[in-house]
Amino acid sequence: MSGRALSFGGVAGAYERFRPGYPVELSEMVMAYAGRSVPTALEIGAGTGKATRLFAQRGIAVTATEPDGSMLAELRKHVPANVATVQAAFEDLRPGERYALVYAAAALHWTNPEGRWPRIAALLEPGGVFASFGGPFRLTDPAVQIAVHAARAPFLESDEIPSPDGTPPDHEMQWPGSELRRSEWFTDVQQAVIERHVTMSARDYVGHLSTVSAYLVLPTSVREQVFSRIRQVLPDTVEMTADITVHLARRRHED
Repeated sequence: MSGRALSFGGVAGAYERFRPGYPVELSEMVMAYAGRSVPTALEIGAGTGKATRLFAQRGIAVTATEPDGSMLAELRKHVPANVATVQAAFEDLRPGERYALVYAAAALHWTNPEGRWPRIAALLEPGGVFASFGGPFRLTDPAVQIAVHAARAPFLESDEIPSPDGTPPDHEMQWPGSELRRSEWFTDVQQAVIERHVTMSARDYVGHLSTVSAYLVLPTSVREQVFSRIRQVLPDTVEMTADITVHLARRRHED
């Protein structure tokens, strides 16, 4: 896994505090797509359990996998008893039990593309559902966006993660839907967007940035300098667009 993928453990508490949870609408969308009972689920890269608790609250027996021990320890503080935890990277999971649902919340891009889809298919029951969801947080006000970009630019051109397969941002089907459509293992690929707007204080916005991998991999002194420059150009309250792009696919019945 890349350095960015493994950079979150030192800020597990901040990640839990400053990253928002997921709306009930998301789990309802996944369940409606499944169209049947979903008793079990496997989560890839569970982090501090933001999405874990959403599905566990529906009575689903979730197995939450996460490679970082500190993130997993934070997760355990917040999830109900029907959640099992496994410290492991996705690539280290071995086929065994099959699940009705396998999902990844803002984590799939950290997985190794080589063999990704056969691995996920091997963890799913025939006809089972795969779901991936997430999206960038973007400042709503163009003037604030420009000011923050200028403050950050000497140290960091962008804090977002480019599409893993190079799909342009204006393409109708975004990644991973673009790959799922090409995969022999999946069918009925769908993409949907849940609109979300978040208001936070300038202090909390910088707190959120402190959990973003692009900043975490900077040297500490540089990171603090970037945050100081950004704080200086922020209004007291920050408006964010944080739409959730959801991709759903069904595992083909043929083994």
